[in-house]
Amino acid sequence: MQKNAPIGIFDSGSGGISVLRTALRMLPNERFLYYGDTANAPYGTKTEEEVIALAKNVAKRLLNAGCKALVIACNTATCAAAATLRAMYPDLIIIGMEPALKLAHDLRPEGDILVLATPVSLSSDKYRLLYTAYGAHAHSLPCPGLMDFVERGDIDSDELKAYLMDKLSPFLKDGRVPAAVVLGCTHYVFLKKTIASLLPEKTLVLDGNEGTVRQLGRRLSAQNLLSDHPAMQERVQLTTSGDSSALALMHRLLHLPE
Repeated sequence: MQKNAPIGIFDSGSGGISVLRTALRMLPNERFLYYGDTANAPYGTKTEEEVIALAKNVAKRLLNAGCKALVIACNTATCAAAATLRAMYPDLIIIGMEPALKLAHDLRPEGDILVLATPVSLSSDKYRLLYTAYGAHAHSLPCPGLMDFVERGDIDSDELKAYLMDKLSPFLKDGRVPAAVVLGCTHYVFLKKTIASLLPEKTLVLDGNEGTVRQLGRRLSAQNLLSDHPAMQERVQLTTSGDSSALALMHRLLHLPE
């Protein structure tokens, strides 16, 4: 029965739906319970202590619902709270997010790498370690307010493009071509096409969703927790701490083409 229990995925809002979409594609036998803490979003401008408290509450909710594993589909919550949650639940599979800086470094060892993320993520010890190892050519770009565009359902407006160009334009002057742009927040994955449209064709735009889901699959397999038959009932349950409009946005984002 535990094998066929759902996997809990949570985020500060709707961004983690991008991870859920990848998980549905890569783990076709699994069921998922998604929780978007939209009433308390954004996490990216809160203190680390506040994010830890919120993540603990959400984790408890998902475990009480019978989840066999947790995915922290939020870079900010991963940086702030993953270690705390793993200490609280040492026998539980808990998978977090990590900006795809290593992937960008491996694919484009030369040239500028731009890492877009929340201020909390970029100031974390976890990110500093990653940057020390793979950030020789990387520039960290804090993007407060960028996730709010996604939470409003705005993934391609002129206002959004103006915000992005303000961040990107210093690296596009005088014929410069960034080697890669790393999307260090799960919300930003929904902006991938818009961001790519503002960049030279040669620039890679990368995120860490597939790597996260691969790690989830490996951990489930190692503990013999992969579902052993196709999910016979509804594969996804979406829940939120916010109102019905937040839930409607989650459904809309879930069904956008990848």
